[in-house]
Amino acid sequence: MKDKKNSESKQKLIASLLDILIGLLIGFIVILIANPSQAFRAMGIMLSGGFYKGLRSTGQVLYSAIPIMMTGLSVAFAFKCGNFNIGTTGQYTVGGFVALFLANTLYQTVPDSLLWIICLIAAGLAGALWALIPGILKAYRNVNIVISGIMFNYIGMYLVIEGVKAFIYDSAGARSQTSKIAVPKMGLNHIFPGSDVNGGIIIAIALCVVAYIILNKTTFGYELKACGYNPEASRYAGMSEKKIVILSMVISGFFSGIGGGLVYIGGTGRAFTTAEVTLPEGFNGIPVALLGMNSPLGCILAALFVSYINVGGNYMQACNIPVEIIDVISAVIIYFSSFALMIRLYLQNREKKKHKKEVAVEGGQE
Repeated sequence: MKDKKNSESKQKLIASLLDILIGLLIGFIVILIANPSQAFRAMGIMLSGGFYKGLRSTGQVLYSAIPIMMTGLSVAFAFKCGNFNIGTTGQYTVGGFVALFLANTLYQTVPDSLLWIICLIAAGLAGALWALIPGILKAYRNVNIVISGIMFNYIGMYLVIEGVKAFIYDSAGARSQTSKIAVPKMGLNHIFPGSDVNGGIIIAIALCVVAYIILNKTTFGYELKACGYNPEASRYAGMSEKKIVILSMVISGFFSGIGGGLVYIGGTGRAFTTAEVTLPEGFNGIPVALLGMNSPLGCILAALFVSYINVGGNYMQACNIPVEIIDVISAVIIYFSSFALMIRLYLQNREKKKHKKEVAVEGGQE
């Protein structure tokens, strides 16, 4: 059993590494087509992006990893429990709006040291509530959770747009206000001077660790995974499948909501717009989860890698690489990780064939 588990972990790791290498190769080809004379220099800048401007660049990598780490954790947690939470964008959006609304409403009556905590908890609860409805529909009416999740992404987007118009626009109605309070730096501004990094990265990593402990070290986590792997057997063992579906979605939505809160009260001037466009951070969490092998701890490394590539891609403009090309390269590297499952299945089938051949040879010798 232990050997099988180690084999599966090895296959997942190989699949993720192949995704990264293939994505980088395609990215290099795109750069080569766009600007052949600067291709090698540009690729070097992208690969060293996290250190291109010293600790400032490293701090930006950490800051940029916060939202995709949380949405990646959200997708991975739900997937471990047998659900595909594609509604992370809606949960992230609603959570960010609630955090920003409370920050701008209560900043004169509640101390900043307490308000940012209240805002983040409220953001998490808002995300959990937004995930609760698809969870209930799945549990009691067997509504496809992917379809309901996509629908709630757009419902959440339009509700937030109306909320921005009604509550967060400035007095002139020109633009939405930024947060009046911010997540504390927790000393990271001294370690990474000049960057936007704050304590949100510490909170995000801590939540990934908590999620890992819940899934792997508790009876509750065992029930969550058991219902995800085999609902019929879990039902026979006395577990409530409906309760597990709902709770797994609620916890998953909580993580997405926290991610939105960490961004919109992050102290970087992030504000909502009334553009009818879903926020990309939720969808970017899907490849992060796949690249991280749907492990909470893997999401930490995957989010840092994706953020590292994105930061390096921004610096490539020094090589006269158009910003649109940078977006293409980043997208290829990020979304190519969706092939992780395909590569993993290929490796599993290859190992099964090898095992059958070895058994057949041993049987023939006997």
